[in-house]
Parts: sequence; C-alpha cells; structure tokens
Amino acid sequence: MKWWPILVVLAWAAPALAGTLTLDGPLEQGGLIHGQTEAGARVTLDGRAIRVAPDGAFVFGFGREAPARAVLDVIYRDGTRAHRDLAVATQHYRIQRINGLPKNQVTPDPETLARIKHDQAAIGATHRVDSDGRDFEAKLRWPVVGAISGFYGSQRILDGEPRAPHLGTDIAVPAGTPVKAPAGGTVTLAAPDFVLDGGTVVIDHGYGLATLYIHLSAIAVHAGQHVAAGQVIGAVGATGRATGPNLHWGVYWYATALDPMLAAGPMPGAVK
Repeated sequence: MKWWPILVVLAWAAPALAGTLTLDGPLEQGGLIHGQTEAGARVTLDGRAIRVAPDGAFVFGFGREAPARAVLDVIYRDGTRAHRDLAVATQHYRIQRINGLPKNQVTPDPETLARIKHDQAAIGATHRVDSDGRDFEAKLRWPVVGAISGFYGSQRILDGEPRAPHLGTDIAVPAGTPVKAPAGGTVTLAAPDFVLDGGTVVIDHGYGLATLYIHLSAIAVHAGQHVAAGQVIGAVGATGRATGPNLHWGVYWYATALDPMLAAGPMPGAVK
C-alpha cells in the first residue's frame, strides 16, 4: 500500500490558468484525487460528469475494485480539450478474521435484520448528497491518532463466515477519546444506536465527498449542523458490532468507499 499521495501533474495554480489540469492524489484502488482546472471547464471521468467548483477545483475517487485504467477528459471554456489516460494501481487486500461476536450480529434474526436494513438505508441516503460546500478542497486530517486495527479493503471473516469487505479504517484508541472533524462540513447523519454501527455520524464536505464515523459512545453534533475542521464531533466507543473501543472511519465519494489511509496520508503511531 502506498502511503504518500502521488502528484500526477504539477502543483495546481490558484487561480487556475487557461488549459490548467492538475491531479493530486494516489492513482490506485481506494485513492482520493483532488483536481484543479480553469473555472468554467467541464470534466468527465469515464464519461461521468464531475462537478467543478467556481474556482476550478474538483474531486473524485477510485473504489476497491476499480479497473486498471480510467479516462479523464476536460473541455475548457474556449472549446479546447485535455485527455488523460490514468493507470490505476491495484491494492493487495488483507484477510481479517474476527471471532467472538454476538450471534445475532453475525446471523441476525428477522427483526434485527430489518433494523439493520433501515440503518443501511439511512447511511445510503447520505451517499446521494451533492451539496455546494467547498470544504472538500481541504486535505483531510486524521480524526483520532492511534494504532490501526482494521484496514480498508480487507476481506472480513466473522466467526468463520465470509462477509463483505471492510470499507474503512479502524483506529484502536481508549473509549472516550475525542473524535475530531477531519475537515469542515455539514452533518448529514447523527444516530446513536444503529445495530451494527452503534453511534454513527456522517459529515458532508461538499461535491460528493463525505466522511463516516461509527462505534461512537457519544455524539456531540446534530444533523444539519456545520462543523469546523478539528471540532469535536463525538467520542470513541465500542457500540454496535465491535470487539473493543475503536473508531471506524470511512471516506466516500458519493457511494464509492475510498481508503482513508490514502486520503489522509501517514499517521504517527500507525501500525502496518
């Protein structure tokens, strides 16, 4: 796994000049990419339109199973075009075995399953938020600092049963450790008691970029509230399906789960 973002073109200009196209971030599965072009340009990734801010900034990401190549196209205001063929590196994912979980969290009964589906739908709704917030332009910070206990992309095997891959980073720190917003944004979900996730918060940073926090023991924000980078949003806990106190941190570009370790870069005390 690569730790440092890869500068794809050159450091971006501000304000962006005509014909500018720069990309900053790791071109690999799970990578978060910040782009910069001229104001008023149109950008597509594999034919999908990407929102461009008034200053020419944009953001996108590659999922866990992203193909090896992607195509980025830009049409500038004067009609000229830029085309980039992007080589997307493959990650090699771990297998993570977790034992000793409550049976109803591994094989839930119908009532519990219905609650889980409700919880998942609430989180899924946050993936469809497409706000004009510009906090996405800031580099994400780590919400807590501690040992990494769960890795993005890992195949989860719960009490011997294969489950969906792990789509975030788990950070093991003592219960009650304050969790801080990694960038400014607006809270789109603040739920104290989801079945699997426990205390859950989602922050929208604008233009499809959002961050997720689960297993919280306390929540210090509410839906609709704007938070500043570094503001305490809750406290680490072991609520929901957890074997001990930890923060599950997720980073999303719309519904595409990204690798927080790539998005935030190296963290002091991280365990490989």
